[in-house]
Amino acid sequence: MKIKHFLFAALFAVSTISLHAQDNLVSSLKTNQSDSSKQKFRFTELINLENTSIKNQGSSGTCWSYSTNSFLESEMIRMGKQPLDLSPIYTARCAYIEKGKNYVRMHGAVSLGDGGESHDVINMYRKYGAIPQSVYSGLNYGTTINKFGELSAVMEGILKAVVQNPNGKLTPNWLAAYTAAIDAYLGKVPDSFTYNGKTYTPQTFAQQVVGINPDDYIEFSSFTDHPYYTKFTLLVPDNWSFDQVYNLQVNDITDVIDHALKSGYTVAWATDVSEKGFSWKNGVAFVPEVPYEEMTAKQKEEMFNGPKPEMKITPEVRQQAFDDYSTTDDHGMHIVGLAKDQNGKEYYIVKNSWGPTNDYKGYIYVTKAFVQYKTTALLLHKGGIPKDIIKKIGI
Repeated sequence: MKIKHFLFAALFAVSTISLHAQDNLVSSLKTNQSDSSKQKFRFTELINLENTSIKNQGSSGTCWSYSTNSFLESEMIRMGKQPLDLSPIYTARCAYIEKGKNYVRMHGAVSLGDGGESHDVINMYRKYGAIPQSVYSGLNYGTTINKFGELSAVMEGILKAVVQNPNGKLTPNWLAAYTAAIDAYLGKVPDSFTYNGKTYTPQTFAQQVVGINPDDYIEFSSFTDHPYYTKFTLLVPDNWSFDQVYNLQVNDITDVIDHALKSGYTVAWATDVSEKGFSWKNGVAFVPEVPYEEMTAKQKEEMFNGPKPEMKITPEVRQQAFDDYSTTDDHGMHIVGLAKDQNGKEYYIVKNSWGPTNDYKGYIYVTKAFVQYKTTALLLHKGGIPKDIIKKIGI
């Protein structure tokens, strides 16, 4: 997820965002909210699984790392381990190294940027281990929150220069130069560190303290142009590693999430938040029954003033939105619970990484229709998957 809208939380832009894009952002902030929304919704929690504190990814495209590390932190809690804050920037830093290698091998024919997918966190954990946030914050030059505009430009500049191959043959030094540039911004990774009085490497910390098995995690999506319950390559720009996911039917998406939550498992969720039905300020996301462009001025004004009817989501509707770019893979969050409104409609309780800056202090209530419509991928422990789905995908 490239999180093209991470600035909702911070209200400032990185250097690579144009003034026009900033104007559009401010406009969307003004339209996708209501001053009285919280008074018009009455949510009752049905399930609220334990999770760590709300974080702020700042001006960085690292939602995928924040959300999936939050997911791993909840996995530790589920397994009875002591809760702790993992370093999402350590994971991102490792992914940037691997992404750089891939970019050069592909002669530049893959996307750059600091975006990624939930499976990147699992893959980096498997290869590089993990580090607590207290040991590796990534704040290496005086900032108090992430600010990655210059770093992203530097990474892109180095890699593009390398693939131009000015020497006629690549030297063995490009990777060291690229890694050194990243470490100059984020900090050099310690060979070992002390945590709670014991010395670890990133690998031993992952094994002995975090303790998850990366092979236990399964990723899903839903498309009509692939056979259901088989694996396919997720064709979104930030799937730079070309990982494969299992294909579910639309209703399976929420069935899997419901089963997971009821069984004590949270879910890492990739989605599209560039929607008029998504209001970060009000902490509500839904799919309006009437398309926004067909609404009256009053309907637009009242969008988030209490529950509203929603559009019915079909496989065809979902696929069309993906095919025409109405749905884009732009954000990652963490589904931690289930609630219902005053009419009995159910919503997922979703943890975000934009700080405690909205009506619900960093959380958002998302309807099941929105999740069926706008999910680009979801990742969870295989123990949270319904048995009939396990049988259908053959694991």
